[in-house]
Order: sequence, then C-alpha cells, then structure tokens
Amino acid sequence: MHSLAVFLRLQGRPVILAGEGAAAEAKRRLLQRAGANVVSEASDARLAIVAVDEPDEIVGRLKMRGILVNAVDRPDLCDFTLPAMVDRDPVLIAIGTGGASAGLAKALRQRLERLLPASLGDLASAMQRARADLRKRWPNPDDRRHAIDAALDEGGQLDPFSGRTDVASWLVDATAPSPNRLVMIQLASPDADDLTLRQARLLGQADLVYHRPDVPSAILDRARADAQRIACDRTPDNPGSGLALDLSMGNA
Repeated sequence: MHSLAVFLRLQGRPVILAGEGAAAEAKRRLLQRAGANVVSEASDARLAIVAVDEPDEIVGRLKMRGILVNAVDRPDLCDFTLPAMVDRDPVLIAIGTGGASAGLAKALRQRLERLLPASLGDLASAMQRARADLRKRWPNPDDRRHAIDAALDEGGQLDPFSGRTDVASWLVDATAPSPNRLVMIQLASPDADDLTLRQARLLGQADLVYHRPDVPSAILDRARADAQRIACDRTPDNPGSGLALDLSMGNA
C-alpha cells in the first residue's frame, strides 16, 4: 500500500493554492466545496496545492516550512495526492492511483457513479440518526456490528444497492445477530484476486482469522483492519466469540 487514505476536515481551515489557469481553478473549486479557506503562499497553513508549470522551487520553499504539498501532475513532488471522488454526501468514495494515472481514477469514478444509487447518502444519514437506538438494541459492540453487517450485506434488509433507507423499520424486525461460528476456507491460490466473492465477504466480516503460516499477507490484508490474525498449525477447539475463519492453502 503506497499511501494511507484519509479524509481531511477542511471547513474554515487555510489551504495554500499556488498557480493560475484551468488546473489551479479546478483545485480552487474542489477546496471551496470542502469548505477550505484558500490562501496565498505567504499565509500560514499546513497543506498546499501547487499548480504551476515549474513547481520545484515553490514546492521546495513550502516543504522547508513543514507544509504538506500536492504538486499537480508531479507525483514525485507530492506528499499527498487528490483522489477522484464519488460524492453521495455524507458518503464519499475516493479512488486514488498515487499519481500513476488521473485518467484511470476518473474512469473508475465515472463507472462507480453509474453503479452507486443516489440513496446512499440517505441511508448513511439514517444510520447516524439511529445510533442511540442501535446501542440500546445491541449493547454489545460485537453483536451490534454483526447485526449491521447482516442488514447491509448483499440481499440484506438495508443492502446499499437496494435503495432502501428505512432504518427505523429494520430495527423493529431485526433478527438477533448470528451465533459464534467457525468457517473453514481452503484457498485455491496465493493470489488475493482469486478469492471468491464469498471468501472476500467473510474476510471483511471476520472477528478472528486463524491461518497457516504460508497464507500470503496479501490475502490477510483483505480482512478487517481490527480483526485478529493468528498464525497457527490448527485452529483451537474454542476459537473465540463472533465469526472466526480458518484459512489454509489448497495444497495443505
């Protein structure tokens, strides 16, 4: 992973924009949409975007001041890059290539724009309003996460692609979270791209991932960031609470 994807809250914060012309104006519009206060190079700020033909000198000055810099069309000078974004406020989906190809990022954004329903923002807002009710219904965080995962899963009552956004009605009829379970997965290949849809979904949901030492890190990286990963020769008799996976290679 070449970069850490983050979302910055820029409302009312200064961001330096150096340059003129179409590229600079495009960045100005983007910053203003995010609520940033666009300022000149001489101003105090922590971020800067440089949109000039010869950015090296300006970038050097800014970096000497400890400012993180994006130089348009110069990924070698960038401390951060600006992804293509699908905006379903408050849902934001960012597509980045680390500066390798803005055209590819744009093509992916356009494809996702057609696939993702406009109701995503409404669903996110409804989930936010229901936070207190969700905590009351499932005081245990793991139970709450399992219930939400089931509702948002493909074919679930709140499947994001279904257009349904009535979280309150779902809460009335929501079933209890799935009991503790262990799922055995025998991998057909060390290539993460060869994971089946079911395997990828389970990795994204698992609480515990037991795996043989030869399971590649590229596959383990597909698991939830906060899922425990435990290398072992065999899964213990009591694998723990929630959803546990046992990963092994197909030739094991």
